[in-house]
Amino acid sequence: MTDEKTMTIREMCEAFDVTPRTLRFYEAKELLFPIREGQKRLFTRRDRARLKLILRGKRFGFSLEDIRQLLDLYHMGDQQQTQLAKTYEIAQDRLKSMIDQRDELNEAIDELKEQMRWGEKMLASMSNSKKAAE
Repeated sequence: MTDEKTMTIREMCEAFDVTPRTLRFYEAKELLFPIREGQKRLFTRRDRARLKLILRGKRFGFSLEDIRQLLDLYHMGDQQQTQLAKTYEIAQDRLKSMIDQRDELNEAIDELKEQMRWGEKMLASMSNSKKAAE
């Protein structure tokens, strides 16, 4: 690491398993604010904490806009109460969506299994008919 307070783009990529393009994208979207020294970017502890939250939010399926709004609520001066309440609200909606998606996927899986059982029976009966004709 460059020093205790900052990390280079390469160090960030290694630490968080992301690409330089990802970091530049989040910077362009004003989610990260590295210190610029010419072409060099130095990421602070704040950037590292924000990136960790961004990646977690993306993993849970939060939109980048949701993530930006949540990050912007950090400095409300209410000990993150507003931020936590909004995060909880978005998480509830996302969880409901994920459960609905899982239920739809389970239904599709069950239907596909049923169709495959029918196909196996049809193939077996066709195979038996062919053997009987020989």
